Amino acid sequence: MNKAALKETIETVVFVTIAIIIIRFFLGEIRWIPSGSMKPTLVEGDRVFVERLTRFYSNPSRGDIMVFYPPQETLKANPIAIFARLTGFFCKDVAYIKRIIGTPGDKVEVVHNDDGSNTVYINDKPLDEPYIMDKYEYPICTQEMYCGPMILGQDEYFMMGDNRGHSSDSRYWGVVKKNRFIGKAKLLFWPFTHFKYFEHKNYEL
Repeated sequence: MNKAALKETIETVVFVTIAIIIIRFFLGEIRWIPSGSMKPTLVEGDRVFVERLTRFYSNPSRGDIMVFYPPQETLKANPIAIFARLTGFFCKDVAYIKRIIGTPGDKVEVVHNDDGSNTVYINDKPLDEPYIMDKYEYPICTQEMYCGPMILGQDEYFMMGDNRGHSSDSRYWGVVKKNRFIGKAKLLFWPFTHFKYFEHKNYEL
């Protein structure tokens, strides 16, 4: 390969890499759903588009489906790890997808009712959750779990999967800080039979 061809190849690689970083950091990225923790909303194998633009001018809201790095995941700060997160190339950081249930300042409590069902209370009011898999299929909260009542601090969010009986979420590892969010799931585009646009709904009490 002559010098001109080599230079052109290098310039192309650099351009493509920068373009990928800009798209992923400012606009969004595609994510694959690896588990059933968000059933029936999302199932294994679904592909979703996760947008990142709105995080620059607004805070996420209750009911938003977010992709994030869980608090127990240590994010390496070396150049290779940062490059991997920005581009998605060889990124080994574990990311979760869950729904926002509690927002900063909320009082959150998960209550097991006498009839075997379960209710999430936000600021002492029951939260209407038409999206969950089953209100009866919850693990019983223990002292080791974060079931409240608890008051969320600044930039703290309480996350739960829609499949409450099979979801590793804030009940087990606590709150998520805003700076751990990657983006908001906006579109389920594959498979086409599952196509769905996630419009923002007002779940405020």
